Amino acid sequence: MMITNTVATTLIVTSKESIESSNRGLEIKMARLSQELIGLLNDPATVKVVSTTDARGVPHAVAKGSLTTLDEELIAWSEGFDSSTSNKNLVGSIWFDRTVAINATKGAVSYQIKGKLYKCLIAGPIFKSFLQRARERRGPEADIAAVWLLVPEEERNESPAVRGTEEAEKRPFFHQHLDNASIKAS
Repeated sequence: MMITNTVATTLIVTSKESIESSNRGLEIKMARLSQELIGLLNDPATVKVVSTTDARGVPHAVAKGSLTTLDEELIAWSEGFDSSTSNKNLVGSIWFDRTVAINATKGAVSYQIKGKLYKCLIAGPIFKSFLQRARERRGPEADIAAVWLLVPEEERNESPAVRGTEEAEKRPFFHQHLDNASIKAS
C-alpha cells in the first residue's frame, strides 16, 4: 500500500509552514531530493539504512524497509519499538538537533542523505498508512511505535563510479598504487 498523494500533499503544506514558524529557534535548511534518489527510496528492492548516534556520539545503523519519501522534501519511516536503540537515538536527535544519516543502495547505485528530524508521529493518517503496510507485510497483529519524518539537508551520490570520477578529478595521482600498470610504464 502506498501513501496517497493527498495525504502527503496535506502533510507537506503543514510541515513547511510549521518548520518555517518553528518556535524552537532552529534553522532547518531543506534540500529537494533528486528524482533518481526519490525513485531509489521508493523502490522496495533498495536497501535503506538509517544511522543515528547516541548522546556520546556512538553510531547505530539499522535497515529500514519502511523508509520512503512523502515528496521531494520529506522522508518517512516507521519505528517498531519505543525502547529500541534506534528510537532512543531518534528521540535524542530531535531533542538535541543531531543530524541523522540515511544510505540507500541498489546494485551499483548508492546515495547518502543527511538531515534533521522534523516530527515523530504516533497517530494520524500517515501513521495509520504505515501501520497498515506493516500489517500487510507481517500480519494483522503487527504494530509500530512511531513514524519519523526527516527533512533532508544534503544529498550525495556515493555510487562507486561517481565517487571515483570525482576523486580522480580532485586528486589525479592520490589513488594510484605503485603497482598500477600506468605508473610502472612511466
